Order: sequence, then C-alpha cells, then structure tokens
Amino acid sequence: MTEERTNAEKLKGIGREILVLARNELYLKMRFLDVALSSFYFAADPAADPAGTDGFSICYHPENLSKMYRKDAVLVNRLYLHMVLHCLFHHLTRRNGRDEDLWNLSCDIVAESMIDSMQHRPVLRSRSFLRRETYRKLKQEMKVLTPEKVYGSLENWNLSERKLGELAEEFYTDSHIYWPDDDEEDRRQEIENQWQNKTEEMETDMETFSKEASSASGNLLEHVKVENKERFKYGDFLRKFVVLREEMAVDDDSFDYSFYSYGLRLYGNMPLIEPQEWKETKKIEDFVIVIDTSMSCSGELVQKFLEETYTVLSEQNSFFRKVNIHIIQCDDTVQSDRKITNEEELRAYMDDLELKGEGGTDFRPAFAHVEKLLEQKEFSQLRGLIYFTDGQGVYPKKMPPYETAFVFMKEDYEDVNVPAWAMKLILNEEDVRKMSGKSEERKGDTA
Repeated sequence: MTEERTNAEKLKGIGREILVLARNELYLKMRFLDVALSSFYFAADPAADPAGTDGFSICYHPENLSKMYRKDAVLVNRLYLHMVLHCLFHHLTRRNGRDEDLWNLSCDIVAESMIDSMQHRPVLRSRSFLRRETYRKLKQEMKVLTPEKVYGSLENWNLSERKLGELAEEFYTDSHIYWPDDDEEDRRQEIENQWQNKTEEMETDMETFSKEASSASGNLLEHVKVENKERFKYGDFLRKFVVLREEMAVDDDSFDYSFYSYGLRLYGNMPLIEPQEWKETKKIEDFVIVIDTSMSCSGELVQKFLEETYTVLSEQNSFFRKVNIHIIQCDDTVQSDRKITNEEELRAYMDDLELKGEGGTDFRPAFAHVEKLLEQKEFSQLRGLIYFTDGQGVYPKKMPPYETAFVFMKEDYEDVNVPAWAMKLILNEEDVRKMSGKSEERKGDTA
C-alpha cells in the first residue's frame, strides 16, 4: 500500500513537472502570455482526461498526461495553451443557456483555430483534412471565429449525430467538466473577475513590446481585439442620455424621520420638519432616436431595438410626466418623424411600426432635420441622439450641440470610423435578439 501511494505521488509530481515545462516553453515564444500562463495552480485529479481547468486551477490525470508527453510534447503544449485561451476568451462563463455539447465543441474549434494559425515551434502540428475543411467553411461565414458565431453555424448546418461526433473527436483537447453551469452565477462571476483584465493587458503587450512574437501568433491578435471591444449593455448605454430635473415628489433621501417623530412626541401634532416637496430625478426628457431604414436594415431587429428602449425607459421610471422624444426614420432622406410625449404613444408606435425607405445610408439628412427642429424651438433641452444603423454612411462634418451615439448592427468585427465627437456601440444580431427575450422576461416579472 505504501509503495502504491509512493508511485502515485511520483506520478503527481511528474505530471506537475510536465505542466511546468509546457508553461515555460510557451512563455519563451509568447511572452505576452506571461500573466495568463502563470495564473493556475496544478492539482492531480483522476477524473480529468487528460486535463481541464476551472479558471483557477489546471486539474490533470497524472498517468494520461505522462502518456501524452511521451507520445509528443507538442500535444501537452497545445493542451496548456488551449486551456489558457478558454479562460482568456471567457468560454467557461458565456454559454448562456445554449446546448452544452454544441457549446463545448464551438469553444474547442475556436481555441484550436487560434493555435493552428500560429507559427511557434512549440505548438506546430499538421492539420487534418477535416480541420482544414471546417475552418474553410466557417471562414466563408465570418471573418473572426467566435464561439457564438460558430455555434450558430453548426446549428444551421444541421449535421448528423455522426458528423457532430467526428468533429467533437477531432477538436477534443481538454475536459470541460470543471466549467460552471449557467445557474452558478457566483462561480461564473468569480471566474470573470479573475480573467477580465488579462486579455486587455495581452492586447497592449502584443501591439507594443511583443510585436515580433505576436506576428507569429496567427490570428490571435484579431481575436483579442474582438474580445476587448467594449461590451456595453444597451440599457446602461441608454442611461448616458438622462437629464437631471426637479419633480414634485417627496424626497425620502433628504428627510430625517427622527426630527419629525420627535416633534410629534414633544408638541403633539406639530412636526419639527416637513418633507421636501421637490425631488431631483434623472430621466429622459428631450431625446431623438433615428432608425436607418436602408435596404439592409431588418424590421424585426428595429422592432426589438425599440422594444428594449421602451422597456429600459419604463422599468427605470425614466419618463417625466411629459416627454418630447422624436423617432425619425431615415435612409438617404428623412422618411418620417413621429413625436412621442408619453409611454402610451411609444407603445402604440411600436405596435404599428412600419418602416419607410429602403434607399442608401446617409446620416446627414437626419442631423439636418434635427437642426431645423432646434431652430424651431421644438426642444427645450435636447440631451442626445441615438442613431440605430447596420451600415456605413456619410457623417456630418460639424459636431452637433448635443451628445450623439451610433448603435451599429455589424455581422463582422471591422472597426467603424465614427467621428471623434460621437459615441459608438457595436452589436451583433444575437445581442439584439437577446434584448427582446430579456424584455419579455422583465415584462413578465412586473405583470
């Protein structure tokens, strides 16, 4: 028994040394990964096949890892890097209700595609025909492979169970049994916090001090830039446009009940202080929403965009008693301008939404129209304008006297050359579709 325990301890130690060797070899070629590579504890676990990570530790099967190393050390290097990439790109925490097996396969394809694009000797390996064909087909549908998009493609391909099994076997590298379930919110957040800054630091390093090494790292930098694009929730983005104003209401925050109660006790029905009758609130008042109605803009997505806007405004009590919101439809000319003064009118507009246009995309007519409205004193305090669009257009040369934001629907991840004076939010179709689902959930909660 003692001899068996000693052999087991030796195997654990050998496995740990193998992982350290892999980490060091990767570090010598990819110094921009130094923090990420060193972020793990090592723990032996016979359930790992041959290894897996929970975002904090790498759990490994001592015997299986040793066999892999004896077969080819490059396989262990790739295994280690594969797990690092899962963590850097948040594959562990962003399944969000998707089918687990298909999500795992999508994440493995993305991680392996990054490694296969590298020219570093420690991870070089010939690619099978199945890999090459899979990458080729995916690249026809997207510029940068992300798990969400690969997942959508695999669903659309309607592959048989046998084909999916072949892909899973081809791309299987690490065990995902340590990844959190969707309902383990605390664990997911803990993992997100552990890795949230590392990708940003890596991008900076790749573009500055480690340029030479990053040039041999294939499309890794493209993936990093995609991951590091600011991830706004649209609701939070919309709240940038609120204004501060007083409304007639009891201000509980500034009211001291101790003095009020003391006065009632001391003098009978005479409170020492009265509650303030005015309260400062942050809400939407004067505002403009412009909808791009060019040929490529989907009515369904516009509907969902407006649905989320309505939900955010309603749930946060963001409407004053009277508002002045203009919803403008514009392609290369202004097609319509609907004035909204309360919640009911916004709801009615969405229920009867009809898009007018289908011309080209030109942002200038909408801004010129708003300028005329300002000259006509249509707004008392125009806080901002949000322009919902899915394509490139001609921008006005002059900065308007109000805050402006462009919300772009982009299927690829190329940057959009928005003027320096405007804010920018890039969503993909999935982001907008999620808006609608969450809006329905919130409506159900408040019903």
